[in-house]
Order: sequence, then C-alpha cells, then structure tokens
Amino acid sequence: MNAVEQLTATVGRERGLLRFITAGSVDDGKSTLIGRLLFDSKGIFADQLDAISRAKHKRTVGDTIDLSLLTDGLEAEREQGITIDVAYRYFATPKRKFIIADTPGHEQYTRNMVTGASTADAVIILIDVSKVKLNDDGSVDLLTQTKRHSTIAHLLQIEHVIVAVNKMDLIDYDQTVYDRIIAAYQAFADQLGLKNIRPIPLSALAGDNVVTASDKLAWYKGPTLIELLESLSVYDACHDEPFRFPVQLVARHNGHEANDFRGYMGRIEAGKVSKGDKLLVQPGGQTATVKDILTLDTSLDTAVVGQSVTILLDEYVDISRGDMLVGADRPATLLKTVNADLCWLSEDALDIRRKYWLKHTTRQIAARVTAIDTLLDINTQERRPADSLKLNDIATVTLNVAQALAADDYRDLRSTGAFILIDEVTHQTVAAGMIRIG
Repeated sequence: MNAVEQLTATVGRERGLLRFITAGSVDDGKSTLIGRLLFDSKGIFADQLDAISRAKHKRTVGDTIDLSLLTDGLEAEREQGITIDVAYRYFATPKRKFIIADTPGHEQYTRNMVTGASTADAVIILIDVSKVKLNDDGSVDLLTQTKRHSTIAHLLQIEHVIVAVNKMDLIDYDQTVYDRIIAAYQAFADQLGLKNIRPIPLSALAGDNVVTASDKLAWYKGPTLIELLESLSVYDACHDEPFRFPVQLVARHNGHEANDFRGYMGRIEAGKVSKGDKLLVQPGGQTATVKDILTLDTSLDTAVVGQSVTILLDEYVDISRGDMLVGADRPATLLKTVNADLCWLSEDALDIRRKYWLKHTTRQIAARVTAIDTLLDINTQERRPADSLKLNDIATVTLNVAQALAADDYRDLRSTGAFILIDEVTHQTVAAGMIRIG
C-alpha cells in the first residue's frame, strides 16, 4: 500500500466512525436514549433483550422494556436508577459505525463525564423538559449540570453539540415550550462560545424522533437523531498538522544480531512522516533523519496519524521513553511554566504546597501548581480569584514543571495539549488539564 492509499484508508476510517457521548443532569434519560438507539437500530441481541426484560430493577410499568438497563450494568446503578460509571456501547447503521459513551449525570461523577468526553467527536446534551423552570417573564432557568457539561464540552473542544430536549411526551409535544428552552440554551451557548449547536425535540422512552420521525412532532422539520449522527463530519485535520510522535519504547534486538538495531516505537499523534524527513528530538534538541518506518510485517515509505510504528534513524541520538519526535520545521513549544484550564477530579482539595506528577503523552514529570489564576462560576460564566480547588471545580492555573515539556496549545492539537495530574502518594488521577499557549 502506497502513501496515498494509506492516507485514503485512514480518512475513510475516520469518516466511518463517530465517537459521541450523552451528557445531562440526573434522570434526564441518557441511558434510555442510548437503549432506544440500540433497540430501534437493531443493535442488541435477543439474549440481551431477554435479560433486561427479566431484570429485577426495572424502572418501567408493566411489560414495557427498561432500555436504560442496556448501559446501566452495575448493580448499584440498577438499584439507585442512576448512571455511575462510563459505559461504552458499539453499534452500526448501513452508513456509519458508532462508539457511544453513556456518562453519569450526577455532579459527584462529573469526573467520569470528563473521561468519556476526552475522545468524543460529538456530545448530546439532554435537557429534561419536565425539570426546566419556565418563568412568568418568559425566561428559562437551565439546570446547573446542563451548564457544567456544556462548559466541559467547550473546554474539551468537542466539535459537534446536539441539544436534545427529551420527554416531549410529558408536555404533549408543545412546540412553544421547546422553542423557549432552545432559545435559553442558545443564549448560554453564545455566552460560552459554543458553536455548531444542533437542537432536536424527542422522547427517548416513546421513541419519538430518535430513529423514526414522529407524527406528534410534525412541526419539527429537521432530521431524526440517528440521521443527524450519521451526517456529522468527523474528518481529522491532524494529517495536515505538524508531526508529533511521543516515544513509548526504545526497541533493541535480542543481542545475537551483528547489526545494532535501535528503533523508536509509538503512535503518531499528529501529522505524517516519511523516509528522509528531518526530525527534532524534544526536549533534548538533537536532530536526526528518518531511515526507515516499520510495522509488524512491513516497511513503509510514509506513515500517518493514528498508526503505531517503529521509526529508525540514520544518526545515533539519546532518545528515551517520554521524548517526542517532531518535524524539524514545525517543533512543539518547550514549556517550563504551563498555563492551563484545569478540571479538578479529586475529593481531596488542591494543595498548592504539594507536588504532583504531570503526565503528558508518554512523559511523566514532577509539577507544582503555583497559582490558581481564576475559578469559573458555572452559572454566570464569570471568573473570580480562588485559593484552592475542590471536586468538580474548573479553573485556569499556572504550573511549574521540573523538566521542559514539549507541548502544543490544546485548541490546536488535543493529543499533545492535554495532560493529567496524579497524586504522588495515592497515585490517583486528581485533575485533567488543557494547555493554553499565548
């Protein structure tokens, strides 16, 4: 396969697969919506259907199938009627393959939502029409979790935002109420900076507008949810981005060969690389030329983003796990001071006197949060000073790192602009960060 065929095949895979998440407040119907998508698109097996029909923790009346049980697999989830962990489900239509992440709605599990959203191409923000407060002056009060999840979607640069107003059957499919809710959400989205908002009215329980268009929503002229998901573009522009290759492993032969084989193994996170390309090793600063690009069973002239390869260089240079090979003409930015948006995920508050491990691609280095610049108020989107961060807080912070970090702005490259903080004592992940440069 030549370079053009490889690139075409990779682009084809990207266009054929959509990763999306559901997000919203508790009991907005996220799990039921996914269950309805799977059920109506014939994405579940007969034995699965039989198992949930006999489940002891059903939340439906009579013989009606509780579709939320298709994703709520933990016993605690079924007992409490809420989603706790991120559940991934896979299904396909004739037009596209999907990976769905069903994320929790409760504020306590916001960190799980961040995990599911980190690799998503699209997010479905569910709004339960029965919970929204409609004021006499015509205004609408959105739930805090709706605002929180929308804020996280914006910070994580999720490309497509679908606003699904659910449980329309509870208000007799009233268009006026739907229009008021969407107008209120659009005003919040404009304040937040969210773009590509796609609104849709539906009922996950009844199946209205999920896979099949509903006569009860005849006033809605747009696509059904599945049609909308099938139409979203997810082309990854990283082929045209600067080359980024975090080194995972230095490969040597078994010691019985005459030639001194030394290869650098990893996954291409952005751009592409060809034999003869000039590369720069960061943060060390050495330069080298690509001698060969190997996969398990062949040698490639060119490799592109998403491929796991072994790169051989003409020169002997000092390269270890955690270093990054980049295009010599478009290197990453070397940072000793890191400015970032931070989502705090730990029940223990941030202590700026402590050191944490910062994990960025394959590199792990000591870091300290030296300043909490501003804390974001989810409801008003205003930023104010803060001395500490507690669970689910979102803030802009400044960190100092023990060694130079080769990174990109998260808005330009998600893979090399993201990091996590790890507690050096408990080894628990305590925060997720998005690097901001300039």
